[in-house]
Amino acid sequence: MNVKSDELWICDQCVEEPFLSREIATTGEIAECSYCESEGQCWTIEQLADRIEQAFAEHYVRTSNEPDDWQQSLMRDRESDYDWDRDGEPVHDAIAGAARIPEEAASDVLEVLSDRHFDFDAAAMGDECEFDGESHYEQKDSSDVTWQHDWQHFEKTLKTEARYFSRAATDHLAAVFERIDELGTLDGKPVIVDAGPGAPIEYLFRARVFQSEEPLKEALCRPDRHLGSPPARAAAAGRMNARGISVFYGATSAGVALAEVRPPVGSQVALATFRIIRSLRLLNLSALENVSDGGSVFDPTLLQRLERASFLRSLGSKMTRPVMPDDQEFDYLATQAVADFLATENDPTLDGILFNSTQSEEGDNIVLFHKASRVKNMDLPEGTELSANTMSWDGDGWYPDYCVQENVPIQDETETAMTSSPWAMRLHHIHEDEDYREETLDVIPTSVEVHHVKRVKVETEPHEVERNRHQMSKSDIL
Repeated sequence: MNVKSDELWICDQCVEEPFLSREIATTGEIAECSYCESEGQCWTIEQLADRIEQAFAEHYVRTSNEPDDWQQSLMRDRESDYDWDRDGEPVHDAIAGAARIPEEAASDVLEVLSDRHFDFDAAAMGDECEFDGESHYEQKDSSDVTWQHDWQHFEKTLKTEARYFSRAATDHLAAVFERIDELGTLDGKPVIVDAGPGAPIEYLFRARVFQSEEPLKEALCRPDRHLGSPPARAAAAGRMNARGISVFYGATSAGVALAEVRPPVGSQVALATFRIIRSLRLLNLSALENVSDGGSVFDPTLLQRLERASFLRSLGSKMTRPVMPDDQEFDYLATQAVADFLATENDPTLDGILFNSTQSEEGDNIVLFHKASRVKNMDLPEGTELSANTMSWDGDGWYPDYCVQENVPIQDETETAMTSSPWAMRLHHIHEDEDYREETLDVIPTSVEVHHVKRVKVETEPHEVERNRHQMSKSDIL
């Protein structure tokens, strides 16, 4: 158009990119569109050029106008039929395609931007300027450098500065996990998975190693107490919990549960199945590897969201990487802080984390946070006496034979009448250390098994060690 750019207007109907079109419709002013000649909500071409310039700075890169060294070598090869083409698409087409505007409008925007970025000295030296009419552009990958730096600072802060009360750490985690349930993945796996009745995950397996007889018998008699989440005083620090914070570490298969406790040869492992009796929401760390976010390149929030998604794709491996025993005290601090945050502060609220096992490929690990780790007491009549046997005798000698005996006392009529009173029940169940958490897990007593560890399989990746010998001479010394 032979009209000054500040006199050109474009309406929301001529801009077919949905985000830009809506913004023009809500923030523009009534004018006659220079392209369809209709009156409506319009922006000047200068305004549109500003937004396109910002979008290209954040999401596009100008490609090289010369072949690189490898491409030049192919071009020099007489036996090669390689023909070099510049990467990307012509700047005019890139502008028209991104904003979905008429060809004429794209030419006017390009004229504004090429004038804005023209550098006389650079042009005199033959260097191409931004938005040069011959330039090509392509969309660039998002970088998570800033997020990675913030994560490193977060880890350092926990280790050396403020372990328990850090506003910076809280703000960082809030930014990382904000509205994480709204994210999608490239392979369709949900970032948040449901567990509980009718959900894909209804049962969890948990194992415990025993090296002596009496503790094993106690666990066989009361698996709800001794195979479930430990009491606070016995809760050791783990990948997802600090010492004294009782959580439930379980697995989606018996094989994973056995592998995760890493039992020594000669030990016995008690294994039990727990039914999840209420609905839970779990963060699926493995799904984060393919997390994606999207939207319009003209949305000012898109760049940050893409960078966050790029960072989240590496977060799962950070939180599940193997940690040497000597390093656990410090290296678990970050994952413990993440678990605490997700359990108490995050929006949406979560009940646990699902993550890949580093010990087995047969299933996944699940940690249920303290608020969702209470195991329902077994249904045993009051006064029931429990005993367990681990061995039996036959003509060939002793052999493993595990059995739990429940001896239920005779209940007289007076006691029955007392316990049937609602007031008697209410008083009977009041304790100073009452656990007010909602019950989440119900152990299945008939599922309990004892595994004798005969051998442990070790999978390794061997690397040869090269050895060289060099005879030194006087010149080497000098």
